[in-house]
Amino acid sequence: MIARSSTTGRIGLRDDALSACVSCGLCLPHCPTYRATGDERRSPRGRIALMRIVESGLAEPNAEWLAAMDTCIQCRGCEPACPSGVPFGELMADTQAFNSGTRRLPLRLRLGLRVLGRPQMLRLGTRLLALAQRMGFFRSSGFLPGRLPLRLPRRPAPAEVDVVLFTGCVMDTWTPHVHDAAQRVLEATGARVGRSGTAAGCCGALHVHAGLREEARSLAHRVMAALPGDQQVLADSAGCGAMLKEYGDLLGTEEAHAFSARVADVHEWLVERLDRLTPVGGRSEPVIIQDPCHLRHVQRVDGAMRAVLAPFVPVVELDDEGLCCGAGGAFAVLQPDLAAKVRDQKVAAIDRAVARSGAAVVVSANPGCSFYLGAAGYQVRHPLEVVAEGLAATGGQEMTDGN
Repeated sequence: MIARSSTTGRIGLRDDALSACVSCGLCLPHCPTYRATGDERRSPRGRIALMRIVESGLAEPNAEWLAAMDTCIQCRGCEPACPSGVPFGELMADTQAFNSGTRRLPLRLRLGLRVLGRPQMLRLGTRLLALAQRMGFFRSSGFLPGRLPLRLPRRPAPAEVDVVLFTGCVMDTWTPHVHDAAQRVLEATGARVGRSGTAAGCCGALHVHAGLREEARSLAHRVMAALPGDQQVLADSAGCGAMLKEYGDLLGTEEAHAFSARVADVHEWLVERLDRLTPVGGRSEPVIIQDPCHLRHVQRVDGAMRAVLAPFVPVVELDDEGLCCGAGGAFAVLQPDLAAKVRDQKVAAIDRAVARSGAAVVVSANPGCSFYLGAAGYQVRHPLEVVAEGLAATGGQEMTDGN
């Protein structure tokens, strides 16, 4: 875990983390908000400069300062690009935790995060929204999938399990068919698969993004209590996987570090067992890969996703070096105009890939990315939905959409 020494300033940021930034600007092309605005206050080095001013007590965190921090998507695309290894994610998380203690968060964000931590409430709300969708009261806004499921079927768990599929909150209720696909692929390797279910619930990633660190810690304790033992915990959501892997830093205990060591992205686990997955017939139509930020920049296992897909479908790469799509958890809801500008950059890259390849499907391993790009008019699927359809173990049977 990162030592938390030398944090005597107002926000509580590590001195060495702040001083690591030399303002070289190599992060700028990888920052989606800077690319969209050209504003230094919307760049990593600009935000760090503003952090230093408040941390040292030279200025108060006024509205302009808060806007600079709130318009960070927290994609962490700047981290792999930084030659000095600035832990920008840590700096931003600490800053947002400080901000959440000095102001009241928007009501819709507070209500939304409260619901995510209460599985039964989330399921009830999802069913009501699904009914409203079918009655034509609203369309998908980019925050919701195009068609929410009305029912969540019960699935019996095996008596003994080899791995646990982390189902989380949003995916468990909004896109259960993705978990079904992931489980079918995992079982094709011979693994006995359990699910974390409502006992574990939400991972707390969006709470950390909002600066609600204590709420996130509470959720982390619940997840860990629900998943004792030594089985590997596999995540098919990039954001959830990144959060689970950072429980050690979040909680700072040996137990939390041990739990995080058990976590792997589902593609990361599968890539070591590809010899057990046999495609049916020839490879299908190409798919365009959209890298979720927390798979590429945080977990840095995007190569595993490509390796798992490669035997089943031709893979088409984007030419934007993994630039964020703009969804960013709740970012697209809280900053819709800026999020749309960021998405426009991704749309342009996808359209170029479509023109080059003729591909009609985009694959993304994160629900927020899938919803937001789906609202832009693309057919977006999880990579393991594509793999499940091509497996010999499925007998070629197509996956359903779970609705």
